[in-house]
Amino acid sequence: MASCQPCSQSEDESPQPSSSGYPLEAVVDEESPGPSAPWVDPCPVPQSPGRKRRRDESDEETASGTEDIWVVETLCGLKMKLKRQRVSSVLPEHHEVFNRLLEDPVIKRFLAWDKNFRVSDKYLLSMVIAYFSRAGLFSWQHQRIHFFIALYLANDMEEDNQAPKQAIFSFLYGKNRSQRPLFHKLRFQFIRSMGWKTRVSREECEEIQAFDPELWVWGRNRTLVP
Repeated sequence: MASCQPCSQSEDESPQPSSSGYPLEAVVDEESPGPSAPWVDPCPVPQSPGRKRRRDESDEETASGTEDIWVVETLCGLKMKLKRQRVSSVLPEHHEVFNRLLEDPVIKRFLAWDKNFRVSDKYLLSMVIAYFSRAGLFSWQHQRIHFFIALYLANDMEEDNQAPKQAIFSFLYGKNRSQRPLFHKLRFQFIRSMGWKTRVSREECEEIQAFDPELWVWGRNRTLVP
């Protein structure tokens, strides 16, 4: 008699470094690293849909930063049962980068300022880690500017009210508005480095949070105001 045996399979994916080998950098203030000449992408960013995806809606589609594989769940004689398994590109090193940037003084002040979590609730911050995993930079290359670019993009994707995210510029540049065009050029480059994969599912956000559930930022639950 043939016996049934469970089978499992997993895959590890590692992010590839950027083609240039250098991080996307910009001089944001006196505390940031030395200047560099950022590459400017002439290609426009595709427009996101007018209606933002709600986090309380079910995510029926696979997130753009992940892929599905089929693995054998059970094998009984000549019969085989398959199941779909999602493979994420988020690695422990991306969590480490995120935790390191949480100690940045400007990022600390920004998160303390956002008391109602309108720009940086736990889901938007989870998306920052997801974007880090897709951008293809080495861990040591991620800097303050990348955190704010990723957070700005997360707000682009998820929020109907785009006004609160403008506070990011105040924390990065103060009253100096001349750096804003450079920020947007770097944002275009960042999105291109991700292969235009900007959608992050709720499932992936929750998996990111589950990696270190005691991390203090996962307590940033937004209060819904009627």
